[in-house]
Amino acid sequence: MTPSSSASLLLFAALLIVTLGYIASCVLWPFKACRTCHGEGKFRSPFIRAVRLCGACKSTGLRPRAGLKAWNAYRRLHRKNRRNR
Repeated sequence: MTPSSSASLLLFAALLIVTLGYIASCVLWPFKACRTCHGEGKFRSPFIRAVRLCGACKSTGLRPRAGLKAWNAYRRLHRKNRRNR
C-alpha cells in the first residue's frame, strides 16, 4: 500500500463515519429549535405583557433539520415518479 492510498482510505473512512453519525442524529432528533423564536413558539413584548405567535415555526418552536428536509424531498420525488408510471 502506498502512503497516498492509505491516506485516501483513512479520509474515506472518516467521511463515512461522520456521514453515518449525522444520519443517526437526524433519525433520533429530526427537529431543531426555531432560530426566530428560540424554540418558544411565541414572542413576548419587552414592555407590556403582549404575546405574539411565531410565524416561522407556526408556534411549535421546532424547525426541521437539513437532513430531514433532504429526506422529505427525496421521498416526495420518489412518490411522484412512482405515480407517473
